[in-house]
Amino acid sequence: PIAGPVESKNEAAMSELVPEPRQKPVVPMKPMGINASLLGYIGIDTIIEQMRKKTMKTGFDFNIMVVGQSGLGKSTLVNTLFKSQVSRKSSGWNREEKIPKTVEIKAIGHVIEEGGVKMKLTVIDTPGFGDQINNENCWEPIEKYINEQYEKFLKEEVNIARKKRIPDTRVHCCLYFISPTGHSLRPLDLEFMKHLSKVVNIIPVIAKADTMTLEEKIEFKQRVRKELEVNGIEFYPQKEFDEDLEDKTENDKIRQESMPFAVVGSDKEYQVNGKRVLGRKTPWGIIEVENLTHCEFALLRDFVIRTHLQDLKEVTHNIHYETYRAKRLNDNGGLPPMTVETEENHESNL
Repeated sequence: PIAGPVESKNEAAMSELVPEPRQKPVVPMKPMGINASLLGYIGIDTIIEQMRKKTMKTGFDFNIMVVGQSGLGKSTLVNTLFKSQVSRKSSGWNREEKIPKTVEIKAIGHVIEEGGVKMKLTVIDTPGFGDQINNENCWEPIEKYINEQYEKFLKEEVNIARKKRIPDTRVHCCLYFISPTGHSLRPLDLEFMKHLSKVVNIIPVIAKADTMTLEEKIEFKQRVRKELEVNGIEFYPQKEFDEDLEDKTENDKIRQESMPFAVVGSDKEYQVNGKRVLGRKTPWGIIEVENLTHCEFALLRDFVIRTHLQDLKEVTHNIHYETYRAKRLNDNGGLPPMTVETEENHESNL
């Protein structure tokens, strides 16, 4: 029998009510482990060597910022970290130079080579920070500088004909120098870290730690950690960015025991038990910078350079820059605003 118009209407209504069965998502098959020894050597492991060769050819950028009051040994510490004269003061600074009225930002670039690996190191100094009577909002020029570098990178990225390798001027690490008062953090320290911990990797260090006794140092470190926790200030390495259990275990140890690193910097060498050591001479002996029983400089160096340097770069790119980029593109409906410069680039590309 031929279905009448009423039945066909009913069928249409029913098909609207009953949703089509959803297709199950395709579950990817688990990769099967093949015993390579049965089938012979393939050579997949050479990818590591290939990556190493490529990296060594291009080299890499690392940009470190030092922030803190004058006289805390920022320049000396950076020189000690990289065992080179890389700071602003070692590049033609004279004693008569006055403290700037506002925060100035000075970036000095160097190329350091070790074992065939080239690193373009930029040290960003912030003279004038915290040196005035009224230090209200003195972190603003620093925050502005950090965001300007993200903006510069973003503009290069959205160009139609973009460079194969975008020059990286983003601040990968900010060493924040805490005065060794032995009491507590100043409101300025807390305000700075509160504002900037969201945009840059902050590593707090207690400067000139040789001015405190061992007991004072341990007590001061605990107090600083407690104050940072109470004020909700996240310093690097941030808990939420630990990728696995191994990272978490390693970083927890750093967060709970080492931070903030109590350090002493020196670029002078002395003879101790027939060895040349970097140190500071005092009337009662020599403080050896790289001796862990004297200070935590070696821990800081290993942390920043030998274990976490790549991670500092990755967190800057994947977290801080990504947050900035998403916000900018959201605010502008998808693209940074066209400036005269980008318009000219656009026309020349066309």
